[in-house]
Amino acid sequence: MAMMSQPGSSHWISNEIRYKVRHNGVKSSFSTMEASKTKEIFSGLRPPSWNSLKAAQNLRLDVSGAVLCRGQRFIVAASPPTDDAVVAAEPLTKQDLVGYLASGCKTKEKWRIGTEHEKFGFETGTLQPMNYEQIAKMLNAISERFDWDKIMEGDYIIGLKQGKQSISLEPGGQFELSGAPLETLHQTCAEVNSHLYQVKAVAEELGIGFLGIGFQPKWRREDIPVMPKGRYEIMRNYMPKVGSLGLDMMFRTCTVQVNLDFSSEADMIRKFRAGLALQPIATALFANSPFTEGKPNGYLSMRSQIWTDTDNDRAGMLPFVFDDSFGFDRYVEYALDVPMYFVYRKKKYINCAGMSFRDFMAGKLPCLPGDYPTLNDWENHLTTIFPEVRLKRYLEMRGADGGPWRRLCALPAFWVGLLYDEVSLQNVLDMIADWTVEERQMLRNKVPKSGLKTPFRDGLLKHVAQDVVKLAKDGLERRGFKETNFLNEVSEVVKTGITQAEMLLELYHGKWGRSVDPVFEELLY
Repeated sequence: MAMMSQPGSSHWISNEIRYKVRHNGVKSSFSTMEASKTKEIFSGLRPPSWNSLKAAQNLRLDVSGAVLCRGQRFIVAASPPTDDAVVAAEPLTKQDLVGYLASGCKTKEKWRIGTEHEKFGFETGTLQPMNYEQIAKMLNAISERFDWDKIMEGDYIIGLKQGKQSISLEPGGQFELSGAPLETLHQTCAEVNSHLYQVKAVAEELGIGFLGIGFQPKWRREDIPVMPKGRYEIMRNYMPKVGSLGLDMMFRTCTVQVNLDFSSEADMIRKFRAGLALQPIATALFANSPFTEGKPNGYLSMRSQIWTDTDNDRAGMLPFVFDDSFGFDRYVEYALDVPMYFVYRKKKYINCAGMSFRDFMAGKLPCLPGDYPTLNDWENHLTTIFPEVRLKRYLEMRGADGGPWRRLCALPAFWVGLLYDEVSLQNVLDMIADWTVEERQMLRNKVPKSGLKTPFRDGLLKHVAQDVVKLAKDGLERRGFKETNFLNEVSEVVKTGITQAEMLLELYHGKWGRSVDPVFEELLY
């Protein structure tokens, strides 16, 4: 049962939120985007295309980073699935699946940064989650006002697309921006701010605010609306069979992640290992989900804890990545054994939950007997695997909680500094070379509760994190794009040892009078 709010607190908070939505500079809709204001927002790092409101309104980031293997036999469509997305000259082989992953290899000058973030929408007057009808109004208004293409599933609008960026809905209506592949962190942060400007310009007219946090702090799972998306219905029915927290993952969590490229199989392996080993440090640095149903939940990152009992067939730390034999082929073997969710045919999702992609390859899928997969089916299947680092045609760093807008720029800065600079990457690999599988798993298990205070060898994880953030900063320096300021948020965390979650808990026990309602104002975008 949800904790009751203190009398009058929601009214006070909602008035504050309404004021901030209309009048704040950074936290609100960037209502005056003159050059001087934009310069302030970017801490002196203003991209040249952001010198006016008109530029912000019309920003269309469409930078392609895709490179296909020469002679590739398939044309792969972007998500959402389409029936005619793939034309296969012959049935798929395992080597085709390996080739799909390998087709992501890019020369260094074509490496890009793709940032994704999710946020909770809520009614500013009641703090209740926004329902689908409100979401549909928002999507339609953003489409019409800012020239986005609508993504439909049947009669329902479920997302938007503009160039290489898209807006989509998570199962409980969490609003997600999947950013375009961009060259610099300046462009990434400009994209985030353009998105927040557009969303807030519409949201304030509808009495909606957006919250940057990793787990829904106030409402029960049954209070969360269900989005009309076929794949989520299949997942919703399957999740309780394989873990106790899967529905919470679907409906009550938000994350920020970054997608990064690799130049070769060997480069992918190095980055995959570095990303997995350091993912608990990212979880600790960005911990921001200490509340559940109106009170502290005992964790700094409840979002991260939830993944430990969601579906262990498709989540976790993937110890085989550290085996000498690891490569694209080994990841394909792993993915083939991850149970399926669905196949998309004739504009409908077919429930194949728990079935085997290996059987699909042999034409023996019980839900589609005699049918064989296309490469688009493989692409969709890869999106249903949820380890701490995920391989597609790029690597996804998946360990961080959703958070305030500045941290949406800090997360990609952290990983770009570590993985896109050869010196920093090698220093990371040297650092983690003797970490055992048991130590990596111990960090994964303990960090959601103890964060940077997690004991590690002869010290605390905080001390390792300090070294890692220094490596990230050095890597950004060597990139030469003046991007180190984007690390200021995490630099402050390792300096003080105090995470966002711990600051929220201090406010809860003090200034907020043991109410979580003020968090909707504190972490309002």
